[in-house]
Amino acid sequence: MKTIVKTMEKPDRSAGVPPAVVGASRATPRWATLVGTFFGIGRMRPGPGTWASAATVLLWAAIVPSVPPSLRTATAIGLALLVTLIGIPAATEIARGWGEKDPQFVVIDEVAGQLIALIAVPLTWKSFLAGFILFRVFDIVKPPPVRQLEALPEGAGIVLDDVAAGFYALGVMHLFLHLGLLR
Repeated sequence: MKTIVKTMEKPDRSAGVPPAVVGASRATPRWATLVGTFFGIGRMRPGPGTWASAATVLLWAAIVPSVPPSLRTATAIGLALLVTLIGIPAATEIARGWGEKDPQFVVIDEVAGQLIALIAVPLTWKSFLAGFILFRVFDIVKPPPVRQLEALPEGAGIVLDDVAAGFYALGVMHLFLHLGLLR
C-alpha cells in the first residue's frame, strides 16, 4: 500500500517583491506601526531619528505653553514615561514582524529620549535647540551604558538605549542651565 504525503509549504510569492517587503513575514499590528514610526515620521529620509527628534521638539514647543507652569515638569515626565511604555511593545511588534533587531524606521525611541532631554527646560529657542543637539549627540555616540542597553531583547533594547541617551542629554542640559550658558 502506497502512502501519499502532502507538504504544507507556502508557495513562494516573493518574486519581484523588494527584500524589505519579503522580510515582513509576520503581520505587524497597525497600532504598532503608527506608534513605532511616530505616525509615519520614521519613513522620512535621510535620518529618520533626527526627523523624529525635531518633530518632538516642535510638538513640545507647541504644547507646553498651554500647560500651567506648575505642571510642565510633571507633564514632560508623564509623556516621556507614557511614550516609553507604549513604545517598547510597539517596537517589539515591529521587530518581530520584520525579523530585524532594530528596524531603522522605528523612531518612537527618539521621541521618548528627546522628551526626557526637555524635562524642566526653559521655554526658549536656545534651550530647545541645545536639548535637540545634546540628545542627538548622545544618541549617536552612545556612551556607556547606552550602547550596552541595545543588547536588551526586542523593544526594550530598541527604546531604552535612547531613554538613557535622553538622561545624558538632560544632565548636560541642566549643567548648562546651572552655569548660565543658556540665557
